[in-house]
Formats: sequence, structure tokens, C-alpha cells
Amino acid sequence: MDCDTHHQPISLSPSLHSPRSQTHHQPDPLHISMGSLGTPSATGGDKTTALVESVDSVAACALLASGQYGYIDVRMWEDFDAGHVAGARNVPYYLSVTPRGRPERNPHFVEQVAALHAKKDRLLVGCRQGVRSRLAAADLVDAGFKNVKNLQGGYLSLLKTVTYHQ
Repeated sequence: MDCDTHHQPISLSPSLHSPRSQTHHQPDPLHISMGSLGTPSATGGDKTTALVESVDSVAACALLASGQYGYIDVRMWEDFDAGHVAGARNVPYYLSVTPRGRPERNPHFVEQVAALHAKKDRLLVGCRQGVRSRLAAADLVDAGFKNVKNLQGGYLSLLKTVTYHQ
């Protein structure tokens, strides 16, 4: 499998670009396999359950290759800057971790995504391992975004898939 952009694997090396000025990712098409996941929302107030579709790393590459999906990376800035999918837009779901080890949620997450994408846009949401992105995707669905998918296994799963298939 070759999930590449400009002849380089998913831009897994450190970023040389600002998170707000990334180019589109155009990997080769791959087989798609998808599943669904009910996820509790983290938007506060009454918790609702959003149905969030999850895709594995092979399916994620195929969706990105279609050119019809934008990639929202919800990791913190320093993690994003260390390496990310080419064309990804970084909108952190958590801003920091408190001294007690509890993450501080980004209170403007949905607004920041809405500033970059229309609610009808097709979005693939990823983080490091797939937990944060599942919560973020549920918040987006709860806010009215219609075409949101979670990257199951996160960025690490993409790294493993690309490494395995090279």
C-alpha cells in the first residue's frame, strides 16, 4: 500500500508547514471497510449519543485518496508538529494536560472546525490512537456536521499500515 503525497509516505516526518497552511493529501485508492460506533458526546450539559462511523487505516487512505474528505487532526499542537498526515488541519480537542494529568478540553473546538469546514463537508477525524478523535467526531455530529468519520486506531494505525505495506 502506498498512502502518499508527492511521492512521500503520508507526511509522517516532522511538519515544515504551518498547521493552517497544509496542502491536500492525495494517496492511492485502497479497499474500504467501515464500522459504526456509538459514542457519548463530550459537549457538556445533557450527554447525547452520536452515531459515529469509524474507519480503519486502509479505508482512511482510500477516503483521503478520493479527494472528497478533509482530515482534522485533533492532537495537541506539539504532537501535530512532530508529524502528521499531509493536508491535515490541526484543531486540538484538548489544549493541555493539568498537573493532575487531566486533559483540558478546547471549549472552542466545534467553532474552530466550523471556521474551516461547512457542516456538509466530508471529514475524517484522527488523533494519536483513536480515542480523542471518537469524542471529537461525536461532538461534531452533535453540532450538526453530517459527514464525519473517526479514524479507528488514530495516526499510529496509519503509521503501522504504511510501514507494513512499504
